[in-house]
Amino acid sequence: MSRVTAELDQNPLQWSESRDEIRLVRVDKIASSTTNLNLANDLEIIPTLGTGHPPRAGDAVVVRTLTDNATYNTIELVSGRMAKMNPGDLIAGVLGYRRALKGFVGDVPEHIAAGDHLHILNLGGLIGRCLGHHHGLNDAIKVEVIGMPIRNGAPLNIRENAIPPLDHFISPAPLVVVAGTCMNSGKTFAATEVIKHLTRAGLKVAGAKLAGVACLRDTLNMQDHGAARTLSFLDCGLPSTVGVADIAPYAKGIIAALAASQPDCIVVELGDGIIGGYGVSSIFEDRELMDATGALVFCAGDFVGAWGGRELLAKLGIRIDVISGPVTDSRMGRDYVGSEFGLLAANATNQGERLSLIVKEKLEQWSR
Repeated sequence: MSRVTAELDQNPLQWSESRDEIRLVRVDKIASSTTNLNLANDLEIIPTLGTGHPPRAGDAVVVRTLTDNATYNTIELVSGRMAKMNPGDLIAGVLGYRRALKGFVGDVPEHIAAGDHLHILNLGGLIGRCLGHHHGLNDAIKVEVIGMPIRNGAPLNIRENAIPPLDHFISPAPLVVVAGTCMNSGKTFAATEVIKHLTRAGLKVAGAKLAGVACLRDTLNMQDHGAARTLSFLDCGLPSTVGVADIAPYAKGIIAALAASQPDCIVVELGDGIIGGYGVSSIFEDRELMDATGALVFCAGDFVGAWGGRELLAKLGIRIDVISGPVTDSRMGRDYVGSEFGLLAANATNQGERLSLIVKEKLEQWSR
């Protein structure tokens, strides 16, 4: 079992070092990845987690920014607002892993102490040791560790008060699963268009982000398009789904929590691609989740991606209900998907209503 997976099963850390090590700091920005912790700007911090307590994904940390990045210098605050990061800012974020095909790749460090140098890995304030990045980005912003926030004498981790995973569930509301080939394949746009049009048709819709890396942007976008309630893996205490061998139990916990509000359907977006570093494939391998799925929207950038998605899912006995994403941007693309792949196609940008009508018909079939 990898270190990434193993650390997720450890018990919460307790800290009992000398109180002489505690100091008070006032942070300039509180990143959205810490939202479960309800942090204040004034925080008690300790310089290290102590001997025998290796850092874990989700541990809160306060850092000072040391460098700038002209192409990646904003951070999402707990309010959802985007703010520019400036050298010298004190930022509260969380440790985590990232495996972005078109972004940063980074790990949680094996040890952490004040004075260590790490990096900002995403807009949500994920912090770790950057191992590389997409060529379209400059180097990740370097930060200096100031310390780890504590509350009641113990270090903080976003798993506090998190939604627990479930091994089994029965969803009373059908799922609309929006998946794709990779990041930036049109999934969020498709999901929000479906939410908007189903809501306008009189349905009560909930929304969820079940895989990816910590950020409120996508779920806030769902709310802006009419979702009555939204949740994400962040609400389960996961800063990202990297290294989680099976994210299906977390998905079931999220869906069960949303089902309590009695929606007519739940639109779920799966971040990243159906293959990759974020564990998305475990969703499709779970029979309970697939039985609860009323419609499957698959987003692809080209014909190879659309064909590959169809073939990979077919091996699991799963059929795509409608193709969307950039491959459907033109009439030629939509016609080809229909004639050569035997699948319905609808572009979210200019055929949002058609996309939603296809989804609505599938949901009605599921209910019957």
